[in-house]
Amino acid sequence: MEYSKEFKAALSAFSGAEKDKLIFRLLKKDKLLSKKLYFELIDPETTDDKRNAMEEIVAEKVLLASEYVSNPQYFLSSIRKISAEITEHVKITTDKFGDVSLNLLLVNAVLEHNNDLSRQRFDNVYKLYIYIINKIFKSLVLVKKLDEDYWMEIDEILNKIQKKIHSNHYLQKLCTNNGLDMKWLECNSIPENIEGIIKEMKKQGYLR
Repeated sequence: MEYSKEFKAALSAFSGAEKDKLIFRLLKKDKLLSKKLYFELIDPETTDDKRNAMEEIVAEKVLLASEYVSNPQYFLSSIRKISAEITEHVKITTDKFGDVSLNLLLVNAVLEHNNDLSRQRFDNVYKLYIYIINKIFKSLVLVKKLDEDYWMEIDEILNKIQKKIHSNHYLQKLCTNNGLDMKWLECNSIPENIEGIIKEMKKQGYLR
């Protein structure tokens, strides 16, 4: 929304007490903004601290969710909720590295349960696998926007994911069918036009 000069001038004319009242009213309605301001203004924890805490949360919650692998719909719903927590972390901290690393850690944690997933009918786990492939693609796009100093850490996670995909026949085949080349699971090998590749795949009806 664009704010006119007149509107900005009217806000500036408020007294300090009026501005405070307005700010607190808005913060009550926007909890995410409230958390973001708290983090930026007075939170003693750094972005790294928050990311480290999220890494533990992801591992713990995927482990808890794994008790419901036999119920693929519920399991996927649980994974989506964990993903939403990562998204909130990124919005609060503007953690670009965490946006990649945490989502890839989530994928890796899910694939820790390959044995249980492999026992399911392919139809039952199809949506989960497509969700994972889309998340990997999104992470590859974001990797290209990261400083290359981070690539070594990302490559460690990608290497683990690649091994787990190779050990899951149906997931590996689905990756191939949806245009995800395993060679791209290394930062230096991600195509420059990765976003265009994804758009074209979706245009052709894949990744869904």
